[in-house]
Amino acid sequence: MDTLRSRAETLKLARLLDVEPRQLAFLEELPVEEVRVFRERSVAALFDDAPEILDRIAAMTKVLPAGVAAGIAQKALGPRLAAALAGRLEPARAADIIDRLPAEFTARCCHHLDPRRIAGIMGRLDDDIVVRVALVLADRGDHLTMGRFVGHIRDSALVRILPKLDDATLLHTGFVIDHPERLGHIVELMGEERVSSVIASAADEGLWPEAMAVAAMAADRQRARIASLTAAQPEPRLDSLIRTTAEQDLWESLLPIVALLSEDELRAVAALPALRDPAVLDGLVRGVVATGLWAEFLPMVGVLPPTARRIVATAAGALSGPELDALARGVDKEDLWELVLPLIELMDDTAKQRLLELPVFQERAAG
Repeated sequence: MDTLRSRAETLKLARLLDVEPRQLAFLEELPVEEVRVFRERSVAALFDDAPEILDRIAAMTKVLPAGVAAGIAQKALGPRLAAALAGRLEPARAADIIDRLPAEFTARCCHHLDPRRIAGIMGRLDDDIVVRVALVLADRGDHLTMGRFVGHIRDSALVRILPKLDDATLLHTGFVIDHPERLGHIVELMGEERVSSVIASAADEGLWPEAMAVAAMAADRQRARIASLTAAQPEPRLDSLIRTTAEQDLWESLLPIVALLSEDELRAVAALPALRDPAVLDGLVRGVVATGLWAEFLPMVGVLPPTARRIVATAAGALSGPELDALARGVDKEDLWELVLPLIELMDDTAKQRLLELPVFQERAAG
């Protein structure tokens, strides 16, 4: 899922550096883990070298009543400086002051808070405050800040927040969540009916990439559940999923999800109009060559309509020499010949001959 993860990391870094995401678009071509590490180091560079005066203000704040400190933060410091100050306080003291601030002001501060301080502060806030601030952030459309915080919210607050957020907000927030290991549990809390609604909204609002990213980050059981609920969507919605994947070349994200479907669900997907489009199928073959997802791809080929299977065979047979060699080696490595031989039978004689001349076939013949 590197393409979608790279997009999310670039969005997070752009927010951190206060620049337009398009200015950092070149980072999407780099390995996603390198971008993530760069973002973490940027956090340290931005927040660790705080002006000495902040520490002096933080020391003074310790002797003030929390209500007075909250008034100063709101009227004299403003959201950016108040957030910087919160990052210099003990979490319990910061939470005590936040308890006395309006939710609107706290939400604006959240945008500027050192991400490393979130867990300590969130664990000390009352659920009522957390719910109010989350809803203000949602109303402001500040999904990136929500993505920083959602992984630290207690279940007792989440079950109150989730029903009040629209589907698009859930998808946007899940896409940029800082703690993806929590996503499976959050999906569990949502319930099947709500998950189905979110999937439908992904189709209707053009948010399939976000939905695929969320599904990929969910735990295995929830990912399989999301895959089945997606396969149960009406044909036009499913067809839009395939076309979006083709247009944005996101096969690396979709195929592992498709691989979780039952045979009947897989047949329903294979019968979609988009998977009879030669351009879509050609891109799909090239996407599989690039990602090596043969084990995820070939079972679907086996249930494609005959015309579509022949298009796939033609596209595979027309690959360049290195691409065809990658195909053969990928299939051989995972021992998928039983699945790929019917496809080879549909190729023309020239393509078959090219395959037979590949080193992997020569090696097998010699062995």
